[in-house]
Amino acid sequence: MPVGLLGKKVGMTQVYNDAGVILPVTVLEVGPCTVLQVRTSDRDGYSAVQLGFDDKLSENDKRRAEGDRNRNRATRPERGHVAPLKSKRQRRMAEAGVEAPAKANCEPKRFVREFRIDGEEVSLEVGAQLDASHLEGVARVDVVGISKGRGTAGAMKRHGFAGQPASHGAKKVHRRVGGIGSLSSNLGTGTPKKGKRMAGRYGATRATVRNLKVVRTDAENNMLLVEGAVPGPNGGYVVVRVAR
Repeated sequence: MPVGLLGKKVGMTQVYNDAGVILPVTVLEVGPCTVLQVRTSDRDGYSAVQLGFDDKLSENDKRRAEGDRNRNRATRPERGHVAPLKSKRQRRMAEAGVEAPAKANCEPKRFVREFRIDGEEVSLEVGAQLDASHLEGVARVDVVGISKGRGTAGAMKRHGFAGQPASHGAKKVHRRVGGIGSLSSNLGTGTPKKGKRMAGRYGATRATVRNLKVVRTDAENNMLLVEGAVPGPNGGYVVVRVAR
């Protein structure tokens, strides 16, 4: 799988294509993404490229100068993942002649994901920056996000059930699921089948929308316009990968 990009959902708008037809599009802010790690089959057992997006800094940190940032939003392991830290372990490795892994020398990232590249040549190095120009010439993409959470919902809202009869004189159970047992299965025990669609938590799950058409790529502003809807709220993180 080719290396994609990480980003966030900005919102929806509409644009005109070359034929003058109006298209509903979702605006995605993709990049800049930093290559944090390059995994290899010899060392890690699989080949992948790990990308990071959005610096993990507080608003006060963002207003400070580059050399005076207080990284109070990141833990020491998170800082050590992207930059070399002085530690006893590193000193022992240096004394033993073990080469330390390459670091990206950047700020800790809020959103980190990996792209598998099994069977493909890795041409990226740790610390490289990827922006929207990385998707130039790509016609269609898959977008992965976390759908909006709607809390606990009934079966009609969660699964689109039609509900019970609502005519005059019908019993007042219009929005209930109905019978959930099954006398013809499970040895006649009448217990519900595993996976029975019922009321429960609705949304807040990983969702993938495949084969979205790329309408426009703005490399200068790191914006990507795709035709159609994308899961998640405005400001939610998304993974953009090349559609197969």
